Amino acid sequence: LGFYWITGSFEFQDLFEIFNNLIYNNEVHFLFVTLCASLLFAGAVAKSAQFPLHVWLPDAMEGPTPISALIHAATMVAAGIFLVARLLPLFIVIPYIMNLISLIGIITVLLGATLALAQKDIKRGLAYSTMSQLGYMMLALGMGSYRAALFHLITHAYSKALLFLGSGSIIHSMEAVVGYSPEKSQNMVLMGGLRKHAPITQIAFLVGTLSLCGIPPLACFWSKDEILSDSWLYSPIFAIIAWSTAGLTAFY
Repeated sequence: LGFYWITGSFEFQDLFEIFNNLIYNNEVHFLFVTLCASLLFAGAVAKSAQFPLHVWLPDAMEGPTPISALIHAATMVAAGIFLVARLLPLFIVIPYIMNLISLIGIITVLLGATLALAQKDIKRGLAYSTMSQLGYMMLALGMGSYRAALFHLITHAYSKALLFLGSGSIIHSMEAVVGYSPEKSQNMVLMGGLRKHAPITQIAFLVGTLSLCGIPPLACFWSKDEILSDSWLYSPIFAIIAWSTAGLTAFY
């Protein structure tokens, strides 16, 4: 509503054009514009489970596995990333917002990977992994690399959907051994030796895992490599954190 009050339009093209002219001619209060942009970004932060509004994501894992795959891989959390990408011409003329986007992204990358290391529940582990990968996308948007961010959004969706559907198959196989107990059937500690019982699931899970780790020539390698190479040009500190977290991804 704040941007509509300034520009008089909800059309993206008109809004960007009028807004850029107002900023260029210094006809609008910079503090008010920054506040409106921050509030828009806050909505995307909550939607995409970025730090500090990330706590809802692992608890959303109580649903059935296909629903988790839909929410975490393809649609719901991707909406916040797409919103920021769509509004990037608006954010890019406000440098403080771009710095904030990249900072939130890099914190989420590190936090998500660190929390994923401590999980025993397979679905919660994948949820924190999703959070970390969304951080990479947000970091790319903060650097202005929206192509890399949307490319990673697509490659991550395929890889993570494969992992979630594979995890559902594993949980279903575990229920025959431990009974219907989510605490036991989703516990990764108890999942040793499943290869001979579910060979096809093992291959599918391995492909999804290798892709997410960024192993060439699988899909996530190309998108993650583009984000990491852009991060060196943006900030060496951010690049070091992003590269080390890519190693953590392979570890968990």
